[in-house]
Amino acid sequence: MYMKLRSVLITGASSGIGYALAIRLAKPRVTLHLSGRRSDALAGLAEKCCQLGANVHTKIIDVCNHQEMDEWIKSAGQLDLVLACAGISFVPHVETHAHVIPEPIAQCYKIMQTNMNGVLNTVLPAIEVMQRQECNSEHIRGRIAAIASIASFFTSAWAPSYCASKAAVDRFMVASGMGWWKKCRIQLTSVCCGFVETPMTQKNKFYMPGKISADKAAQLILEGIEGRKRRVIFPVWLAIIARILDLFPVSFLEKIYLPYLQEQDRHK
Repeated sequence: MYMKLRSVLITGASSGIGYALAIRLAKPRVTLHLSGRRSDALAGLAEKCCQLGANVHTKIIDVCNHQEMDEWIKSAGQLDLVLACAGISFVPHVETHAHVIPEPIAQCYKIMQTNMNGVLNTVLPAIEVMQRQECNSEHIRGRIAAIASIASFFTSAWAPSYCASKAAVDRFMVASGMGWWKKCRIQLTSVCCGFVETPMTQKNKFYMPGKISADKAAQLILEGIEGRKRRVIFPVWLAIIARILDLFPVSFLEKIYLPYLQEQDRHK
């Protein structure tokens, strides 16, 4: 990896993709600003990153808290790379972790707030910080990437809030990155990944085609960011299938869900 990185900030670092990215980026002379909700996991990650030579600062924070996120990011100083990895697909206090129709109301609100507002609360303060920075030797002020999903290309009755929130993240990052911020030498990247082996996907009770490890996902993400891609997609074949399915009439998709809905009604 040839990116000139001295300071990196990662949200959602206490598990999953954020955790794997932190491990890959932990090197001597690199400062890592890591946030998450689980203090024990974050402390364990910090210890591993320090052993790899990195200088580590941790923060227990909720990405939905706009003021705290703004203060934390703006106090970090120089930022070469910001990775918005915090996200959820289920809400722990909701009765079931299974995908059910209709989606619980509390889950709808929490997923949208975390996945959408959490990204905005990370990306927008980071842009403000990077605007004030000088360009590096690569003629870039800074890089920002947010984890979207291949689910953003597909309409799923089982996960409407997740798909909608990830679609919003993807469109925001891609559209914003191709305009003014590109001119300002701030690189924005949307990461549309498929199924990744994380604590979040371990709750899924269905077959997950093309699932890869979090470490492999981290590798692909960093390679895409280094390659200045506006959108990093993997696996590409799954994204193509999702795109094609989304071109079908909604009435066709409804027929796919109908047998499941009828079965669910029989069990009520």
